[in-house]
Amino acid sequence: MARTQNDSDPAAHEADEPRTGTRLVSSSGSAGQSVMLIGESAPMRSLNRQIERVARSDVTVAIFGESGTGKELVARAIHQRGPRAAGPFVAINCAAIPEALQEAELFGHERGAFTGATHARAGCFEQANHGTLLLDELGEMSMSTQTCLLRALQQRAIRRVGGSTEIPLDVRVVCATQRDLRAEVESGRFREDLYFRLVVFPIEVVPLRERREDIALLVDHALGVLEGGRRVRVRRDALDALEAYAWPGNVRELFNIVHRSILSCEGGEITAADLPEYVRRAPAPAAVTPLAEIERAAIERALAACGQSVTKAAEMLGISRATLYRRVAQFRAEGDDALSPLQRRPRVLRPSDAPKAQASPSRLRRPPASRRRGCRATQQSTD
Repeated sequence: MARTQNDSDPAAHEADEPRTGTRLVSSSGSAGQSVMLIGESAPMRSLNRQIERVARSDVTVAIFGESGTGKELVARAIHQRGPRAAGPFVAINCAAIPEALQEAELFGHERGAFTGATHARAGCFEQANHGTLLLDELGEMSMSTQTCLLRALQQRAIRRVGGSTEIPLDVRVVCATQRDLRAEVESGRFREDLYFRLVVFPIEVVPLRERREDIALLVDHALGVLEGGRRVRVRRDALDALEAYAWPGNVRELFNIVHRSILSCEGGEITAADLPEYVRRAPAPAAVTPLAEIERAAIERALAACGQSVTKAAEMLGISRATLYRRVAQFRAEGDDALSPLQRRPRVLRPSDAPKAQASPSRLRRPPASRRRGCRATQQSTD
């Protein structure tokens, strides 16, 4: 979710932005509204770093994420933080356009190109010239339109439906989808060459359930946008219920529930009773077991299954005997008496390890025969 310098503008918020048309055109003055992504969690900090890194370039960006996570706002942030901020930002929802009209919406048409085309009309590419074009829900685009889009990206020019003139354009393309485009390519529903042309710099927007620590900030921001002059606060029990909910609709659903709760609360305070029943009854998020506890339990099970055999337990765990001894000793030092101290087996000396016996005098090496003969000759001469 994002906040602009003018929070009263509902068009700046994807969560409550009406989808009444197939495209949204921002004027060249959009650079004055600085988009700021709301959230202090690790995924949001990573997202901001990616936006800052790619905004200064002119490469094609592909934004992936579930519905309602704020993909269009990420595209706006890329546009407004880059060199094209003074140009237009045009967004088109490919899923909202009938297949027969997709080419005309993207590339425009000449007068008489088809029934009802009483005058020439510029498409989204021409409207976004010197700016940014967002192709939202790209995975819903037909194969024939994908072919035309690939040619436009390669040639950096378009031809209107029913026209014969090439129109050169300078447009940065950003696409967004909730589909797995790699899987779409493998299934034959998306062109592989277009995939490599569009997915130059992929950005993943995580769902709200994976950054629950940002929910309080988003609720506060939603209150500022939606309270309409009323001073409304959220009680702790209501915030606990909101943080425990799974949010399948992500930030868009959060804005919907906050808006409903503002209208139903009394006394300027939202309590858990003001929330929808399915939110109040949501199970708490599952606790994460620390790795040390998982390791300790695995060692206990392995030793029990192997009858306290250190060798077999180490093989079952995929570690060495020395590592197993060390880990058990560490757990016991930390106060865990459930693990019995492992008794190191006495080392059995192999024959090769035994000290070599001293050679007997009878097996001492005799001197060479020549030396023995010399000794005898010396003795005879002496006698």
